[in-house]
Amino acid sequence: MVAASSDARPARAGRARMSPRRRAQLSRRVQYAVLALLAVVGLVATDWARIGDTFFNADSLAAILPALPRAALNTIVYTLAAFSVGLALGLVLALMRLSSVRVYRVIATGYIEFFRGIPALLVVFAFGYAIPAAFEVRFDSITLQIGLALGVVSAAYIAETLRAGIQAVPKGQVEAARSLGMSAGATLVHVVIPQAFRIVLPPLTNEIVLLLKDTSLVFGFGLAITDYELTKVGRNALSDADGGMTSLLAVGVVYLLITIPLSGLTRWLEKTTGYKGHV
Repeated sequence: MVAASSDARPARAGRARMSPRRRAQLSRRVQYAVLALLAVVGLVATDWARIGDTFFNADSLAAILPALPRAALNTIVYTLAAFSVGLALGLVLALMRLSSVRVYRVIATGYIEFFRGIPALLVVFAFGYAIPAAFEVRFDSITLQIGLALGVVSAAYIAETLRAGIQAVPKGQVEAARSLGMSAGATLVHVVIPQAFRIVLPPLTNEIVLLLKDTSLVFGFGLAITDYELTKVGRNALSDADGGMTSLLAVGVVYLLITIPLSGLTRWLEKTTGYKGHV
C-alpha cells in the first residue's frame, strides 16, 4: 500500500498545472471566438436589402430633413425652459427641506415625493387639459406651458440633488465664513450654494439630458406644426413615409448630436470649475 501511494505522487506532480494568468487568457480567447462566430452568423443571416429599405430609405430621409432643424431648436428651447423652472423651484424646495421650520420641511417633502411618484406624462396632460379647464387658465406661450409641465416634475429631482450638494459642503467652510462676519444668508448665497452647484454639476447635466428626452411627452398638447419637437416629427414621418424606421433613425441621430456635445461640455466644466474644497 505504501509503495502504490509513493508511485501515484510523482504521476500527479508531473501533470502540468495551468496558471491563473494562462486560464484567464484562454477564457478571453474563447469569449472572443464565440463573439466572432455570433457576428459572422448575424452578418450572414441578415437581410441587408430589407434593412436598407427600412432604416436608410433616401426618399423618407429627404422628406423629413427640412423639418429637423426647427424641431431640434424647439426641443432645445423646451428643455431650457423646463430646466429653468425646475432649477429655480428645485433650489427653493432644497432650502425648504433643510429649513429648521418643520412646516417647510413637510411641504417640500410632500411635493418631492408626490412628483417623483407619478408619471411625468400625467403632469403633461394635466397642464395640457385639466388645469386650463379647471382654473380657466390659458397659456399664450406653448414654451411656457411645456416649461411648467416638465419643470414642476424636474424640480422634485433637482431639489434632492441640490440638497445633497448643500449637505456635502464641508461645515468648516460655513464656520470660516461666519467667523469672518458673514451673516447666515450671505454665507448661504456666497459660500454654500456656489460650492454646492459645483459639486452637483454632473447630476444636473444628467437632468438636462433627461429633460431633453422628456420633451417627447408633449405630444398631448396638440402642437402646431411650427411647434413640433423632434419626436413628434419622427412619429408623423413614421406614419406617412414608406421608409419605415428611417425617420426615427434620423431623429435619434439628431438627439445624439445634441446630447454628445453636452456630455463633452460637462466633462470640461468638471475640469475647469470642479469643486476644490475651499472658499
